[in-house]
Amino acid sequence: MEVGSLPVELWRVILAYLPLPDLGRCCQVCRAWRELILSLDNTRWRQLCLGCPECRHPNWPSQPHLEPPSWREALKQHALATRTWTQNGPELQSSACLLFFRRRKDRRVWHVGPGCEFETLRGALGVVGPYDRVVLHPGVYEEQAEVALKVPVELVGLGRLGEVSLLVCMEQQCPTARLCNLVFMPPWFSTVVYKTSWGHVQLDNCNFEGAQLQIRGPGTCQARFCSFSQGSSAHLLGVVLSLLDSCDFSGSDTASVTVEGPPVLERNWACKHLAGLARTFPSCGMSGNNGSSPRGQLTGSTGGHQPSGNNVKKEHVSIEDWQKRTGVDAVCQGTVIEDGWSDGEHSEGEEESRDGEKTNTKHPFIMDYKIPCDNHGLSHLLKPRADGSLPLASSPDPPPVTPEPLTLQQELERDPEAQMLAASTLGCILRRCLFREGKGGVHLSNYGQARLEGNVFRGLNYAVRCIQNSTMLRNEVCECRASGVFLRLSAQGLIAENNIHSNGEAGLDIRKGANPIICNKIHSGLRSGVVVLGNGKGSIRSNQIYNNKEAGVYILFSGNPVVGNHIFQGQAAGIAINENGRGMITNVIKENQWGGVDIRRGGDPILRNNYICYGFSDGVVVGERGRGLIEGNHVYNKGCGVWVMSSSLPQLLGNYITHNCMYGLAVFCRKDPENIEAREGNWPGQEGIGGEGGSGERRGVEGEGREGQENLNEEGELFAWESDLDSEDERHSARRSISVALVESNCMSYNGVGLYVKSSEPLNVFANLVNSNRGTGIAVLQSSQLTRLVTNCILENVRGGVTVEKDCRVELRGNGIYENSGHGVGFSGNGQIVENDVVGNRGYGIQVSGNADIKWVLENPPPRPLASSPSGLSSSRYPSRLGISMTTRISATVESGCHSGSMFCSIL
Repeated sequence: MEVGSLPVELWRVILAYLPLPDLGRCCQVCRAWRELILSLDNTRWRQLCLGCPECRHPNWPSQPHLEPPSWREALKQHALATRTWTQNGPELQSSACLLFFRRRKDRRVWHVGPGCEFETLRGALGVVGPYDRVVLHPGVYEEQAEVALKVPVELVGLGRLGEVSLLVCMEQQCPTARLCNLVFMPPWFSTVVYKTSWGHVQLDNCNFEGAQLQIRGPGTCQARFCSFSQGSSAHLLGVVLSLLDSCDFSGSDTASVTVEGPPVLERNWACKHLAGLARTFPSCGMSGNNGSSPRGQLTGSTGGHQPSGNNVKKEHVSIEDWQKRTGVDAVCQGTVIEDGWSDGEHSEGEEESRDGEKTNTKHPFIMDYKIPCDNHGLSHLLKPRADGSLPLASSPDPPPVTPEPLTLQQELERDPEAQMLAASTLGCILRRCLFREGKGGVHLSNYGQARLEGNVFRGLNYAVRCIQNSTMLRNEVCECRASGVFLRLSAQGLIAENNIHSNGEAGLDIRKGANPIICNKIHSGLRSGVVVLGNGKGSIRSNQIYNNKEAGVYILFSGNPVVGNHIFQGQAAGIAINENGRGMITNVIKENQWGGVDIRRGGDPILRNNYICYGFSDGVVVGERGRGLIEGNHVYNKGCGVWVMSSSLPQLLGNYITHNCMYGLAVFCRKDPENIEAREGNWPGQEGIGGEGGSGERRGVEGEGREGQENLNEEGELFAWESDLDSEDERHSARRSISVALVESNCMSYNGVGLYVKSSEPLNVFANLVNSNRGTGIAVLQSSQLTRLVTNCILENVRGGVTVEKDCRVELRGNGIYENSGHGVGFSGNGQIVENDVVGNRGYGIQVSGNADIKWVLENPPPRPLASSPSGLSSSRYPSRLGISMTTRISATVESGCHSGSMFCSIL
């Protein structure tokens, strides 16, 4: 009969009455019939799949509300899996025709129950032949001694699951066996209801209640659609390969699955078949499908972060948009920097400028001459690029884009070790299982190996406790009372594309030399996202870590990971490093409530090529006894760019500290009541900050205490990321040995104040570019030890270039101080002013006041040739006294307390 002779809808109604064998025969008639049979996926194939007593919903137990991509394919996979236990016959080496005519095994069916051939299970097992089926009729079967399976056999419960219960302890002493549709409960003499040490057992649609399944290598196990409840567990010792698929574990008193011991060298016949089944699961390069999306969309995510996707797209964000989103406008328009700032007396020209042209920070006249500032600090970074665009140091807006995180596939392509881990199938494979409401999920110890794929861990004390090796791909770990994943004792492994969220402690806890590869979504935790401590290491890369109540990544007690992630929208610091924590830190850290990076108490990381931006507080906080190499970072935030406390020893090299609403770099005493008051938001016009975001020193101390409360009990190019993943020795060999905090080759532009110093310890500030800040370029308000300002370029700041208050010890040497709207240098302290160029400032070149004690020195500098002709001027218009052969010395009289008449810097 032709298919086209009837409407397709009518054919589907007719074919819905056919059983499975007849559907298969119809599918082989022709292509048109095959397409017609395949079109029954959501009707007849669905009925057949759900009507099979040995087959539960394909997405049971974690997502039974979701339909599979194909009901027919799900039924096919079930049929193939149920026959795995019979595929242990000898391989035929003869011709294909003999294989075709191979005789099938003769199988008998035995019935056990009241009124049947046998009333007891032991009686039936005494007479069964190889591969016979024993059908157990509804009832409870109890044995008072251990039962041995000595020939391959299939035990099947008749009726619905739960109608056949076994109170037995079975030991398998044969190559293979299958148990289906049974409920196992422990007998009075043992909690172990089934064990094997060399054969293969297949468990389909069985329940374990308060019982234990025990598999010892080279024995193997395949469990599908089974429930382990009321303290039941699976214990696998030295297994080469076992597969637990679509199982439900609940109410465990210890770990639901324990994998112990290294895989034994010997293998049984089932290993190759289990390996084939393991490869049918989607490859690790595919997108996660098991709850990988966060709960709800995040709003207000500057920079285009949408956590529900695998990739974070770039979004162009102007400083105006960011200010509107974060409420920064009020801060920028009315802070102490503009309304309450005082750096000494102002010149008449400066006062006129403030009254008449408050918004104009440039000179209203054309200078007739100037000394070029090309050779000072980093002023070359102000020159337009070849394409005409402005570099970051001279751009009025922060960088419009941040780097995107790499996908797992990209991480695997550049890491052969991770590729090998992703492809490994050794030990226990758990996939599509649900672990809920118990003490633990999976425990690996004594070199046991496991692969966890597509599982859900919910409401446990902990999800995974890994002592050695594991691979975790696309799992959901949530609502654990302690940390989600513990890694211990040099544990290796790949933990990738998991959705780890809403846990009571850290999402991942890494310690005791553990060194895994981490690439996940870690969010919404009640404490930190990732904790690395106790010599823990790890490559924590391309994670999206967001909305955690405490630090996104917390490193302490000699933890030393490589960290390269997107860390955003956290309720505390992005990364916290203290208690001698280290690490290589290369991240995008944005929109966090507290500091982007917080370093304290011996913390000594390398922060390189980070984007620390759009935070509601400070970018980097270096607290008491903090150290670290802070190099090549982009820092622009609502508070300070970098906040350094006394008793710390950081190295700041080559950073872009720009567009921060308060100070670019602030160096403060650790305890300073006045400073606390200021940082709490009591400045004029400071109301726009509000809350914790505006409290700095006080907030920093509270943050330090709060981070210390982390429960650490055992149970409780756009930038070059990739090039920074060096070995530990390479990381630390690049550091200089310093005894004084060092600030060198940084750009501090468009901040409130470029550099603010109020400290009691020495400081070296070398070769920095400080330009276009809304307040003073460099302000030294307290400096009992020597602060050295050497070869910096300080230009076009709205207030003065350099301000030094009384009793401060400062050395100014070889600086270029150009075109600032106030005085070039306002000096009331003690120290030296040596070989500086102070040119084109609207106030005095150098204003010395009070009882300043200054040594003016000009030690015969070499000629300073003009690098280029000033715009609009011909060589004949240069004043003759500015010959290029030698910089002119100028003598000046100064106020009391100075060495009057001395020769000092070039002041034009």
